[in-house]
Amino acid sequence: MYEQVINIERMEDAVGLFGSFDENVRLIENEYGVRIVNRGSTIKISGEPEDVSRAEKALEGLLMLINKGEELNEQNVRYCISLVNEGNEDKLPNLSSDCICITMSGKPVKPKTLGQKNYIDDINNNTIVFGVGPAGTGKTYLAVAMAVKAFRAKEVSRIILTRPAVEAGEKLGFLPGDLQQKVDPYLRPLYDALFEMLGPDNFQKYQEKGSIEVAPLAYMRGRTLDDSFIILDEAQNTTPEQMKMFLTRLGFRSKIVVTGDITQIDLPDGKKSGLKEAIRILKNIEDIRTVRFTEKDVVRHKLVQDIIKAYERSEKTGTHQKN
Repeated sequence: MYEQVINIERMEDAVGLFGSFDENVRLIENEYGVRIVNRGSTIKISGEPEDVSRAEKALEGLLMLINKGEELNEQNVRYCISLVNEGNEDKLPNLSSDCICITMSGKPVKPKTLGQKNYIDDINNNTIVFGVGPAGTGKTYLAVAMAVKAFRAKEVSRIILTRPAVEAGEKLGFLPGDLQQKVDPYLRPLYDALFEMLGPDNFQKYQEKGSIEVAPLAYMRGRTLDDSFIILDEAQNTTPEQMKMFLTRLGFRSKIVVTGDITQIDLPDGKKSGLKEAIRILKNIEDIRTVRFTEKDVVRHKLVQDIIKAYERSEKTGTHQKN
C-alpha cells in the first residue's frame, strides 16, 4: 500500500474540496480505487502507486480551482478527472476564467470546459464563429451570455436571436394560434436563456424597444444587420440557401454566432445541411472560426455524456439506423 500526503493551507479549502457528505472525493476514490482521508491540514491518499499519483493530480487540480474562486460540483470534478486520465492536467489552470455575465438570480456564467473556454475566446476575437457539437455543451447558452455582455457594455445596440422553424416530427399547421404562436415553441430555448440573463421584465422592455429580437430565420431575409450581436441556433436545420442568406445579413460593427449539432439534422431526406456546407466552404477565411465540442464538453447530467457516447459507438459500428 502506497501513501501520499497533500498539505492544505486553509481548512475552508478542505471543506470545499470534500463537498457535502464527501461527495467530491468519493468520485475520485471510486475512479482510482484509492482511499482519501482528511487529517486537519493534511490529506492522505492511499492505494496503488499509479492510482495514488493520479488521484493526487486530480485533488491538486481541484484545490487550484478552489483557490481561484471556483465552486466544485460533480461536473467539474468529473471533468478534472477526465483531464488527468488523458494526461492533460497541465491544462487545468485554463479552466478558471473571468465571469461572462451575472444572471438575474446572481449566478455567474463562466465556461466550464476547455472547449467552452476556446469558444468564448474565439467569439471575443472573431466576427463569425460556428459552435458545433452535441446537446448540453452550452453552445447556445454561452452565445446568449456573450450577447448580453456585449449589449450591457454598449458594444452593440441590438441582440438578434433566430432559428429555422423546421418541423421536427410536428406540422406547424396543426399547432394552435397565429403565426407567432406557431413559431414560439421553436424559439422557446432562446427566450429561456434571455429570461435567465435579463429577467422577464427587462426582456419585455428591451423587446418592445426593438433592442432584442427573437424571430424565425425567414424574418431575416432582405435585411442588413448593423451594430448587432446575432445568434443563429439549430443551424444544422438550415438549407445552404438559407445559411448563405443569413450570413450575408452581416452589417458593420456586428458579430455572428452560429450554433448547431450536425448529428441532429431534421431536414427532409436528400436536403443538404447549410451548416455542414458553410463550415466546409468558409474554413480558410480569416475572422471566421469553427469550434467543435465533444461529449467531454457536456455540462448536463453525466448520463447525457453516456448517451452521446453510446450513439456515437452505434453509428461507427453501423448498428444505428435512421427511422
